[in-house]
Amino acid sequence: MTAPATADTAHPAAPKARVAFCYPPIPSEKGTPLLSQNRQFQWFSRPSTIYPVVPASAATLLKTKGYAVLWLDGIARNTSPEAYWADLIAWQPDVVFLETKTPVVRFHWKWAAELKRRLPDCRLVMAGDHVTALPEETLNAAPVDAVLKGGDYDFALLSWLEQREIPVDLSQLPPINRTLTHWQDYAYRNGNFAKTPGAYIMSARDCWHGKCTFCSWTTLYPVYRVRPVAHVLDEIGALIKLGVREIMDDAGCLPVGQWLTDFCHGMIQRGYHRKVRLDCNLRFGAVPAETYRLMRKAGFRLVLFGVESANQSTLDKLNKNLTLAQIHDGAKAASAAGLDVHITLMFGYPWETAQEAARTVRLGRAFLRTGLAATLQATWIVPYPGTALFKTQAEAGNLLTMDWDRFDMRSPVMRSPLTEREIRACIARTYRGFLHPMALLRQLFRMLKHPAYLFKGAAALAGHLRDFVHTSSKR
Repeated sequence: MTAPATADTAHPAAPKARVAFCYPPIPSEKGTPLLSQNRQFQWFSRPSTIYPVVPASAATLLKTKGYAVLWLDGIARNTSPEAYWADLIAWQPDVVFLETKTPVVRFHWKWAAELKRRLPDCRLVMAGDHVTALPEETLNAAPVDAVLKGGDYDFALLSWLEQREIPVDLSQLPPINRTLTHWQDYAYRNGNFAKTPGAYIMSARDCWHGKCTFCSWTTLYPVYRVRPVAHVLDEIGALIKLGVREIMDDAGCLPVGQWLTDFCHGMIQRGYHRKVRLDCNLRFGAVPAETYRLMRKAGFRLVLFGVESANQSTLDKLNKNLTLAQIHDGAKAASAAGLDVHITLMFGYPWETAQEAARTVRLGRAFLRTGLAATLQATWIVPYPGTALFKTQAEAGNLLTMDWDRFDMRSPVMRSPLTEREIRACIARTYRGFLHPMALLRQLFRMLKHPAYLFKGAAALAGHLRDFVHTSSKR
């Protein structure tokens, strides 16, 4: 299926320009920003990097079309701001592409002004879920030349540069140039990988459900698009040749049905299942038990599921199209097949009572204790602009602030029956479920398979406790 790429633009750029893909450093006492390839922005005290698949595809596509391309990620490389400016100015780009998210959009507005001061002839293109939801805000607040709407940055940026509509067809994209985009900068500091070096791919854009009211990427990918099985297998083969040992397929939800069956058989037939481990996002209730077993045979190790709450009323409000029975049965089937199950939980809903939040805490701890989940993540619910959750809570008068800097999981931005301290306590109790004797015993058994992963997990747990529990909310 194809669809046109769109852009709001004030000044068209010349073709065959010198294009820099920029992630400028964002110095902050809050920690390191997890910006790229992230549906929910976070500050991490323990730095983590995620390879930005679609921007990397955009850089590759432009390179194949004859554009000069520079990949400059100052966050992944921990570059100082002045060293970053020196590198960018030395290259003299005609166009800068900048991806942003809600909690750092104001920083990027200031950075845009500085870019125009230092490189007055350089054109600036901004993209991301925040500017897709509120394009006019950024066009008015910063000296940008274009705001790309939607998440297909590769096709949209090429359309803007060449001043013609480029249809979106994932099967026509060239293989991502991993060398051009410095893939090794993202291959080690990532909590999902049991083995390194690791790499990210996307078999689809983005989630075939695509209706969760809190998900910021529903604004980017309203249409679910799937890559051909052979293309994905070829990409995995190329990554294996680079020495990659684990691959995260970061499609919002892995394609299922015949696609998944063909993919698993392809992994086995090509012998890739013996050379690399796979991780993916999936939905409970999407596949039967035999498919989980086939996935394990095909090389899958880790499957990530969004649970969000142990209360059916909340699941319904979030439009998860999921039941508590499906959560339990799916986790049981996946873990029984030998897959490591990771679940995500959220706290701070405007409608959940202390008793309902405690139910979610108990679910998370029980899943760790019984082995239905190997790992979990507990976070603060954030209503990003453009989401249905933002719209409904704004209309209900439940938003506490419109200061975008505060939409960063560090303090509440919505009214809740629970105090900030109570929400932090829920997150802390959830994470301390890892310390239950049965959970610790299971982690020790897991250590026999992946010794380094256990130590990474312990460091990640300590980091999460610092990031979400002990952080001061003072501004």
